[in-house]
Amino acid sequence: MTAPSTRPGPPLWLLAELTYRCPLHCVFCYNPTDFASHSQELSTDDWIRVLREGRELGAVQCGLSGGEPLLRDDLEEIVAEARRLGYYTNLLTSGVGLTAQRAAALKAAGLDHVQLSFQDSTREMNDFLSHTKTFELKHKVAAIIKDNGWPMVMNVVIHRMNIDHIDRIIGLAAELGAEYLELANTQYYSWALVNREHLLPTTGQLQRAEAVTDEWRRKLGDRMRLFFVAPDYHEGKAKKCVNGWGSMFLTVAPDGAALPCHTARMLPGLTFPNVRDMGLREIWFDSDGFNRYRGTGWMKEPCISCDRKEEDLGGCRCQAFLLAGDATAADPVCAKSPQHALVRDAVALGESPARVVEHPLVFRDPANSRRLSAKGGVEA
Repeated sequence: MTAPSTRPGPPLWLLAELTYRCPLHCVFCYNPTDFASHSQELSTDDWIRVLREGRELGAVQCGLSGGEPLLRDDLEEIVAEARRLGYYTNLLTSGVGLTAQRAAALKAAGLDHVQLSFQDSTREMNDFLSHTKTFELKHKVAAIIKDNGWPMVMNVVIHRMNIDHIDRIIGLAAELGAEYLELANTQYYSWALVNREHLLPTTGQLQRAEAVTDEWRRKLGDRMRLFFVAPDYHEGKAKKCVNGWGSMFLTVAPDGAALPCHTARMLPGLTFPNVRDMGLREIWFDSDGFNRYRGTGWMKEPCISCDRKEEDLGGCRCQAFLLAGDATAADPVCAKSPQHALVRDAVALGESPARVVEHPLVFRDPANSRRLSAKGGVEA
């Protein structure tokens, strides 16, 4: 194990992934492709203990996600405990299950913030991408969020199949009264990597989308904040993974695995403790899983001599493993990476007018999860 040169500060953000169960089947879902093999969820008492240990450790924000966290019948109890402990709580939801009655109960429990996902600006594409009929329901949920006085925060994952609709997507957010809109370009791991040939946009699409977003910023002024999360593949620069491995974020998966980021357990040769067996303080400060890629001591060339190493910390370890087969490699999205050609080739394929997509979209569901798990997590 590579020990960090200095003792890390506390995790400021605790992400509680309450369940991998979800009524949607999104083709870009960030849940692991083998989610069906992790079905033993933490109990209510386990989650309350995790919240208490996280707060004692110094965490101040608590994200409640999934899957669909509203599928947990104890969500209100978890929210109430988080509020009692002093967390700022954020529910990340598809909206399925957020009735007026459920919203009132969550409001009474002390929920601070709701982030509602849409897949697109039209019923046809929204429902196709999620493989469910949820577009009209999401409109109703948006109104429920506004009625309860929560900040109206809307999230749309952006990719090849919806990026040309970005003008209408922003217009929809404005129509719904959103104060915040996150246009999050797809990151290619988990289900999005399986479907990358379908999802990777062209450079021209990205340039047009950014121009449209900038025009809306000028038009809207202070009425809505627009966050355009730039993609990795087209920039030639790596980004800090979750603001630095084991530096700010602590994720607890539905089965209790404690992770530096929500996809980290795919990495070979790492042991990630379970909160059923170990306390969060010991996990955060002492476990191999959280210390292995902290800081810069683990790096090799070209990262170790790069003048950006403190800025990007080598990029994403999961992306390095998925593309280069080596979690200690420079993130291949970086132009200095010896494996950068893998990313250039993927982008070039997406730009080609003669491109051929070799397999159909793979929707997130338990049957496909089991099949991909048997095949090692890849489709082709």
